[in-house]
Amino acid sequence: MNITGAIVLYAVVWFLTFYIVLQWRTRTQEEAGEVVPGTPASAPAREDVGRSAKIATIWATLIWAGLAAVILSGRFSVDDMNIFGLRAPGAASE
Repeated sequence: MNITGAIVLYAVVWFLTFYIVLQWRTRTQEEAGEVVPGTPASAPAREDVGRSAKIATIWATLIWAGLAAVILSGRFSVDDMNIFGLRAPGAASE
């Protein structure tokens, strides 16, 4: 894995983690009992995006480190995931 691949992998993992973390502890305006006129009752009452970003960064870093370790170990290769036989075993990667 080169540096570009590592950065792209981290970005993908971070955004996926961030979208999951945004849903944690989110209270709707209806649950809080204060619906602002002109907004749906299902809108968040208060969202702390900075806190969610910090939590996502911690989790994404741990997940990324695990994925990077598996990729760099060489234990698994693309040939191991060739379950449909679409690529000849041992074919040169481009």
